[in-house]
Amino acid sequence: MKVRVRFAKRGKVRFTSHRDLARMWERALRRAELAVDYTQGFSPRPKLHFGLALPTGAESEGEYLDIDLTEPADGALDLDPASLPDRLTPCLPDGITVQAAAIVDTGIMSLQQAVTSCTWRLDASGTTAHHAAEAVERALAADELIVTRERKGKAVTDDLRPYILALAVTDSTPDGVELETELGTQPRSLRPAELLLALDPPLVERRVCRTHQWMTLDGVRSEPVSLGPAASSSAAHAEARAS
Repeated sequence: MKVRVRFAKRGKVRFTSHRDLARMWERALRRAELAVDYTQGFSPRPKLHFGLALPTGAESEGEYLDIDLTEPADGALDLDPASLPDRLTPCLPDGITVQAAAIVDTGIMSLQQAVTSCTWRLDASGTTAHHAAEAVERALAADELIVTRERKGKAVTDDLRPYILALAVTDSTPDGVELETELGTQPRSLRPAELLLALDPPLVERRVCRTHQWMTLDGVRSEPVSLGPAASSSAAHAEARAS
């Protein structure tokens, strides 16, 4: 059986790496006494499948994790996914809040393959709303945005323009602006920092939050786990309790 969990990552815990996050989840699942399935071999590991890695230092309103659970011998499934947020959140560090969970088909496409774009909220400094809007307008009007970066010791040239699906200035901040953007993830992900550096003039990243991850199955655009009214209420209660 496979369970897909949606969780938020906020506050100081945003500075933990993807590898550290995996260790946190392994400990939390042991504390919650979930029947997690393990790999075979000399060094068994829990079967956890994370979605797209979040840049270190970024926050998120919607991260995802697939967990393989062992099937009961009698085939009876007594796990209620709705109980998992209250069961798992107390076992995780402050700042990580489980929002919702759902049982998914074990043969379903992996999160890394299924997610085709992400929506981000970005705080950038050293600019005004007027100048930032002009930079955004130039980027959206461009036929291509060519950048050259070093990857694995080699210079690689990419056109970033096809990955920018939406981009807009949404608000002013005391020292800059807030932007919202949707960036493609296939065949590679465009990171917010790369987007801001590609603008003319470049903007300085201050705070980043991934608000949504999107996939399209059978022509329907959706999130890997929807956050319904009940889940939203539970998540809000957990956040208030943590604060």
